[in-house]
Amino acid sequence: MKISIFGLGYVGAVSAGCLAREGHKVVGVDPYKPKVDLINSGQTPVIEDDIGEIISVAVKEGRLIATTDVQDAVNSTEMSFICVGTPSLINGGLDLKYVRNVCEQIGLALRDKTDFHVIVARSTMLPGSMMDVVIPVLEEASGKIAGEGFGVCNNPEFLREGTAVYDFFNPPKTVIGETDTRSGDLLASIYKDMDAPLIKTDVKTAEMVKYSDNVWHALKVGFANEIGNISKAVGIDGHKVMEIFCQDTKLNLSPYYMKPGFAFGGSCLPKDVRALTYKAHSLDISVPILDSIMISNNYQIEKGLAMIMEAGNKDIGILGFSFKAGTDDLRESPLVELIERLLGKGYNLRLYDRNVNLASLVGANRDYILNQIPHISKLMVNTIDEVLDQSSTIVIGNSDREFSTVLDRIKPEQIVVDLVRIVSDRSQKGRYDGICW
Repeated sequence: MKISIFGLGYVGAVSAGCLAREGHKVVGVDPYKPKVDLINSGQTPVIEDDIGEIISVAVKEGRLIATTDVQDAVNSTEMSFICVGTPSLINGGLDLKYVRNVCEQIGLALRDKTDFHVIVARSTMLPGSMMDVVIPVLEEASGKIAGEGFGVCNNPEFLREGTAVYDFFNPPKTVIGETDTRSGDLLASIYKDMDAPLIKTDVKTAEMVKYSDNVWHALKVGFANEIGNISKAVGIDGHKVMEIFCQDTKLNLSPYYMKPGFAFGGSCLPKDVRALTYKAHSLDISVPILDSIMISNNYQIEKGLAMIMEAGNKDIGILGFSFKAGTDDLRESPLVELIERLLGKGYNLRLYDRNVNLASLVGANRDYILNQIPHISKLMVNTIDEVLDQSSTIVIGNSDREFSTVLDRIKPEQIVVDLVRIVSDRSQKGRYDGICW
């Protein structure tokens, strides 16, 4: 394929060299002539393992050239990658002036081009930037409509400095946010030989995936440092702790606990978070990330409460109120906290959970209900039907399979607030609302 790369900085230079190595004819575009001259002389404008040799070979073999001429670059290629910088503003937002400028230049170049051309954004941009900035600027400058006169995709990069060439050829995944199938398919053809999952989605999701990845990596660094600081203070080697921690790929480094939803609860997580942060404070160790965990968890309870109240109904039914499906444990269940808040605000409640039955409960759980939350036990009913018959807003509190057909059983005037994503159908807008979807 013939590809133009706009911006010959870190991402652009690596992408240009690696795509040329794959056999594509690549034109690098940059307004800074010294970078263009470096490429054309077979030298790299960035310091990165292996990229110097890759660029040198690609230039010698005629698969890579560089220019400052935008019109010529667009006319001579089928696809343009936007790889310009998106630096931070003082307020923490992104400065998209370079993206705007490049989109305007590409758009003007597209005015007189009759062939279908695909523009691919590799620059890291916040969700909504493609729809609010990239596409409108391209359309205005070109006088054409995205998806008809030209194609647009978002293709976030996952390149680490120092291992960027390796990462290019061995990506953890390839994500393509497409506005039209034709453009997405053309872009996907570039990656057909990559040994990695190829995921096609909408552009906003693709934009958010990039930020989720980077912020998660930052969070991991901060988490490991806070665990290391506590470990050192009590005479433990933090590296040994984290080495053992990382050997658990079933729970610790896995998809488990990584689905957005309601707050966590139970007899372990809240207690242990509080205990470890207390220990850190007693040692005068600052742990802002660990401190924020319970704050974030409480916010999710507040959000669930707001969603229920905003529905505007006084009769509320709760389906599942143990802290997770398949257990009768109500200790520190966020659902219990939610129920008590609603009771305090005067709502009429009906509660159902097949695992929480006073007749069969024994030990600590029975004692907890009878002595700590006796007012809640009086609101419990024996069937889902009793909840559905007496409630206007239905809250799905845990992922018991018994609740998977609730949407098929509600009346037209009833509303479902789903805290766990018991169903994936979002088609019933106005009657169904998920806490994070």
